[in-house]
Order: sequence, then structure tokens, then C-alpha cells
Amino acid sequence: MLPAEYVALNKAAVDYPRHQTIPRLFAEQAARTPDALAIVAGNSRLTYRELDERSNQLAVHLQSLGVVPDKLVGVATERSEYLLISILAVLKAGGAYVPLDPEYPSARVTGMVEDSGLTLVLTTTQSSPKLASMSAKLLTVDTYGSDQRLLNCADRITSSNLAYVIYTSGSTGKPKGVMIEHRNVVNFFTAMDKLLGTQPGVWLAVTSMAFDISVLELLWTLTRGFTVVIHSGLDPHSVASEIREHNVTHLQSTPSLARILAMDNEVLGALATLKVLLLGGEALPTALVARIRSVFSGGLFNMYGPTETTVWSTAYRIDDFGSSVPIGTPVANNFVYILDEELRPLPAGEVGGLYIGGEGVVRGYLRRPELTAQRFLPDPFLPGGRMYWTGDIARMLSSGNIDFLGRLDHQVKIRGFRIELGEIEAILEETSEVHQAVVVAREDKAGDIRLTAYVVASEGCTVEPATLRSYCREKLPIFMVPGQFVFLASLPLTANGKIDRKALPVPSAVPEVSVALDAPPATDLERTVIEVFSDALGVSQIPLDANFFDLGAHSLLIAEVHGHLQEKLGREISLVDLFEFPTAASLARHLGGAEYASPAPLSSRAQRRREARSARSD
Repeated sequence: MLPAEYVALNKAAVDYPRHQTIPRLFAEQAARTPDALAIVAGNSRLTYRELDERSNQLAVHLQSLGVVPDKLVGVATERSEYLLISILAVLKAGGAYVPLDPEYPSARVTGMVEDSGLTLVLTTTQSSPKLASMSAKLLTVDTYGSDQRLLNCADRITSSNLAYVIYTSGSTGKPKGVMIEHRNVVNFFTAMDKLLGTQPGVWLAVTSMAFDISVLELLWTLTRGFTVVIHSGLDPHSVASEIREHNVTHLQSTPSLARILAMDNEVLGALATLKVLLLGGEALPTALVARIRSVFSGGLFNMYGPTETTVWSTAYRIDDFGSSVPIGTPVANNFVYILDEELRPLPAGEVGGLYIGGEGVVRGYLRRPELTAQRFLPDPFLPGGRMYWTGDIARMLSSGNIDFLGRLDHQVKIRGFRIELGEIEAILEETSEVHQAVVVAREDKAGDIRLTAYVVASEGCTVEPATLRSYCREKLPIFMVPGQFVFLASLPLTANGKIDRKALPVPSAVPEVSVALDAPPATDLERTVIEVFSDALGVSQIPLDANFFDLGAHSLLIAEVHGHLQEKLGREISLVDLFEFPTAASLARHLGGAEYASPAPLSSRAQRRREARSARSD
């Protein structure tokens, strides 16, 4: 029997079209608004009719290649119109798509292909060279053309068939695939209808397809008549320009990315023009909310939900908040419980494990029945129902909202991506030079969570941080590569012989092999670059010839540095330059060319760029 406060919390039951599927919903929308603009991707534009026809043509071919219900098909394209054409084609053909980000290391993509048993991967001529080593057949969708039309799509699949399988980090060193059915997604769409309304707008899609919140950006939108603008970079100023150029109404972001965007006043001003801003995927700092709310009066939401319960499971509209921002209450047909170790409900104010039940709970893990049985449990409060053990800890507030408090295990979220620290540890311990490794997420600088690896080298071996970082980059996505490596003679242990993570030393207190400060900065430009990067990395001074990434920089930190450097120099700089010239010396040499002698002001150059784009589109 559920206590009264849980009955009140879980009043989220609503009717939804439980027998519908994603391609049927899209087909209905395309029939209602065939001439409306569906996709903007760079210079490409597709109406709903054009997107429907092109995905139909590809779907016919996929069916001829043996795609049937629950058949998995990989999608590995750059962020272009072909991403959505491919996803819709797989769904229309009756299959389930597996997102494979071509920017991930080839070893990781190959591992997901093998684990999922993929025999077919959709890609493009641009992305296919990165996939050359995989065993699955590659179909380049940008070179395929057909006049055939898809018939009777609705008869091929039911709402209980798989829609997609998305991979998340695994504690054993092997990512695990999460199986999501059409009914889960259709219920999620209904939940977003209730939360955000059904009035179509313009959505700027900034999320990687390998992150499940992309389902909201790419699919809910296209079944509700939105225009989807596919953003292809992390440059904060390009986000601002696209918001203004396309009159964007909706944006979804992790707090980490939002923090980068909100640091720049011009970008913050662009955010103020939105109607809806969703933040989620990691803890939301109150300082960030305060900065956004200083200019933004639209619908601001804090979202929470694991992949295993279909994207977002709870939501909180941020009109006011205290010392922390709650994750709110369950969205449509989801149920939330705070339970003790005996699975008994805890009263408001008491901390316990967070469990989620209801229509969002997915089928389970692909080819991992034992793990599925461990995490997907019978719902003791709903006969015949299932609930998912999130591994998070939380409490119910007196207001009836849920307050997220962290993890029970060694899983973390950084920049919205869920990371099992054990997976990184397993990769490090694959190398013969490493005897033992422990990885932790540290927040030594407020709002900047970084991965730190503590390493015990194998007997007689000497290993450099750059070597381990390079090895990790070959195996892991960039957001999972440790930014710091600390070498210890042995790892600290508790009294019962377990690793004492709390006793691991602060990285700055441990000397790390690094590039020596063998040459001081010789120019003001070098000094400025060093100053900005040193501040961002939290060190006194970086070496002139040290690689930024070897010192712990990551993609979002580079975006933060990019904004600060432009402000310091009073000029516009390409974000790509920071990746192509990854040392203070090389970047300063590049920036010190003829253009630097008389730079145009940032605002006027940005304006000219927008005018040029407008002229091209005309």
C-alpha cells in the first residue's frame, strides 16, 4: 500500500495512443502540413512532404535488404538532413535504429556494432571513411536514389516492437544497449505534450544522436509539426546566431553547455528570445538558473530521467527555487518511489533509493538478461508492473517535489553523458604498463567536473600521462577521457581492504610528469593565451608548448576558453583554430597574422557573417 504522499505524487495517469508508432505519427503530421518546413541543416531545407518521400524511398530499399520488425540497423551520419532521413527510413521499414556517432573512436563504434549484431549501417560519403574497419555492410544514403514509394508501413510494426537501441556506459568496460519500444516513446511524446503544449515552433537541435534526449529534439518535434534546425557545432556564438536567424522557440541543453552559453552576454541575450528552455542530464546549479532567469522569462524546466525509462521521467518548471533545484514530479504515466533497502516507501525528508515505474520503463538491456533482471524489478505497488532501479539517491520534499542527491554507485554524469567509472578503469588496466587504476569525478572548481585517474604502474614500468590519454582516446569518447592522471605507489585502502576513494589525494598535491616551462612567453599574445587557458584549467601557468588536451582540456572547456579569448582579444576567433593549434605557442603564432593587425570588432564581424548567410539563403 502506497502512503498518501506517494499517491499524491504519482497522479500522472493520462490516456495516450498506446497502439500508435513513431512512423505512423510522422506520416499523419506530414499529411497535415506537407508544405511546412521540417528540417534546416546548413544550406539544406526539406519540407514535410520532401522528408516523407525521401525517407519512404530509403525505407523501401531497407525492406528489400531484409529489415523487419525488431531488426537493428545502425545510423552513423554527420549532423545533416541525412541523419533524420536515415532514422525515419529505418522506423518506416519496421526496424529499430542504433545511433553510432561517427565522431566516437572507431574501436568503440566497432564494439557497439559487434555487441548489437548489426549487419547494416546507414552512413554518408562524408562519414563512411571513419567506419571502414567495421564488419557490417555500409549503405551511403546520400548516393542512394529511388522513385519507389513505401506502402503499408503501418502493417509491419506494432507499438511493442523496438524503436531504437541506445548504448550507455558499462561498468565492466563494455557499453550496454538499452532497448526502447515504440509504446515507450509514444507515451513520452504524450508527456511532452502535457508539459510543453502542442503548438509547433522552431527547435534548435544541439544534442548528439548518441544521447537519448535527441529523441525529443528530432522525433517528438517532427510528429508535432515543428521545424528542426540541426546545429553542427559547439561555438556559443553560432548557437546565438542560429537562434536569431531561424527565430528558434525551443532549446534543450545540459547545464554544462548552458553554462558556457550563458557566460557570453550576446549569447545570453539570444537565449532570452526563446519561449522554452529545457535543462537536464546532470545536476542544475542555482547560480546558472539565476543568471538565465535574469534575462529569460519563458518556460524554464529542470528535467530528469535515465535512458532506461525513456528520456525524461520527471520535470520541474522553475518559477522559484531555494538552495537547490528539484527534479520535480513524474511526467505522464510515470511513477516515482523513494525506497529503503527493503523496498519500503520512505516518508518525505528521508533519503533513499530512487525507483521509476510506469509506461516509460523499457524492455531491458540487449543480450544482457542477468543485468536486466538486476535493474528491472517487479513493481510492488502496481500488480503486473515493472520498475527500474536508477542507482540514484533522492528524497521527497514537503512541497511534493523530488530532490536529487547523487549516486549510490560509481556512476557519474558529466556534460549530460552517463559514465560508468568502471568502464574507464577497465580500459586503463588493459595496458600492460598499468597495474591498477581508479577513476573519480572531481569538482575542484565550482561547476567544472573532471575525471581524474589514479594509476599504479606495473612493476618496472614508467608511463606518461600523454601515453595513457592517447590510449584512452583510441577506445573512449572524448567526454570519457580523464583530464588528469595521478601516479601512486599504491591505492589507499579502507580497514576492510576496499579502495578508499575518499583518501585519494587532491591532484594538485601530487606531482605529475608534464612539459617543462622551458621557454617563457615572448609576446603579449602568447601571455594572453596562456593566461586564459591556465585559468580555465585551474593551474598557475601552462607550458608554452604543452598540448591543451594533454593538460586536461575537453570540448566544452575549449568552448569556454573560446569565449574568454575572444573577449580578451576583442576579435572573433574560429573555434576550430583551438583544435587545430592546440598549444599556446602554435595558437599565438596563428592568431598573430596580418588579420590581427586591424581586427574588426566582434559584433560587426558576426553581423557580416549573418548577412552573408542570409544572402546565400536568398
